[in-house]
Amino acid sequence: MLPGNGKTEVREVGAVKRKLFDDDHEMFRDSVRKFLQAEAVPHMEEWRKQGVVDREIFRKAGHNGFLFMWAEERFGGLDLNDFRYEQVLIEELYGAGCGDIFIPTHNRLVGRYLGNLASEEQKDRFYPGCISGETILGIAMTEPDTGSDLAAMKTRAVDCSDHWKISGAKTYISNGIIGDLFVVAAKTSDTEKYGVGLFLVERGMEGFSRGRNLDKLGMKAQDTAELFFDEVCVPKANQLGEPDKGFYYLMQNLSEERLQSATCSLANARAALEETLEFTRERKVFGQPVASFQNNRFQFASMQTELDVAQVFVDHCVLELNADQLSGADAAKVKLFCSELEGRVVDQCLQFHGSAGYMDEYRISRRYADARISRIYAGTSEVMREIISRDMGLDFREKKAAKK
Repeated sequence: MLPGNGKTEVREVGAVKRKLFDDDHEMFRDSVRKFLQAEAVPHMEEWRKQGVVDREIFRKAGHNGFLFMWAEERFGGLDLNDFRYEQVLIEELYGAGCGDIFIPTHNRLVGRYLGNLASEEQKDRFYPGCISGETILGIAMTEPDTGSDLAAMKTRAVDCSDHWKISGAKTYISNGIIGDLFVVAAKTSDTEKYGVGLFLVERGMEGFSRGRNLDKLGMKAQDTAELFFDEVCVPKANQLGEPDKGFYYLMQNLSEERLQSATCSLANARAALEETLEFTRERKVFGQPVASFQNNRFQFASMQTELDVAQVFVDHCVLELNADQLSGADAAKVKLFCSELEGRVVDQCLQFHGSAGYMDEYRISRRYADARISRIYAGTSEVMREIISRDMGLDFREKKAAKK
């Protein structure tokens, strides 16, 4: 304990000291770690082969208090609206090699839409299942031909007085197979470019169906699916917020989504480095450990330094988010830096494993495959650079428009 501030130091061998967490966070970390070792790690191979985790892992997570931790106690939550708990959960998931269990997506990436927009009636209806793990969440934004371009969205929601009728298709939807409740973005106006609404579509609604569980490069145990909406009647009671402000709501949540992505990237990269250090201390070439060669030691030193720099930035952004002060530009910076760093680190770590690193039985092989999506989802690296450059005053489109 550091004198006078009640904080606990967290420091792995060679890593920067962290003063972000208190004793409650560390107790939570210990409980998550034990839970994953008992309930998740033994099943990961089976889940990767079947392409989806068992629903039971969400129920068990809910039973242990790991779902919707920010929700009010009257619904069964812990009333812990502190992103540090989610950060700990993410770090432990990736540390244990369980990053393809998308509990954080359920908790915050999707869950916060309910937290920010749900009516009291909607909270009463949906929160208990989300907290217990009986109801698994997903968000449906991306479409087959539009990617991240929400303005080009083709899925439509037609106002039919007492309900909305939704038609269209979504793709690359996380938790798409096991999900029970989806936040679906759909155009509500043919005249307004960003006239988008958000709607809660439930499992079993007539006209709502799922396509393939998509075969991916990595994240093999995480189900990613196509969703189809054939004139799905969604009651007005399932409308989230105002029907024409969905684009604004989506933009509001992007900073947290990108910080969550950065946290995942950094956790995966740090775990890859730790596993590789252990491997190279044992693996010998020319009669000496791989880790003992000067070039390799220097590579490890460089990676550790970059990870420490990234950790300080991530921890800073977490505190900014908790204070409701995380800017879109900083969220883009931390997401860009951490996802690019993750790619470099896992690539070098795989190289240090030699031929073994190319074998799927070694965790580094999976970390390498899993890492590739990080530079794509939650906004590509190119989109992040665009956001950052505009924040620097380098948006020349405005100058062109002014000249016209």
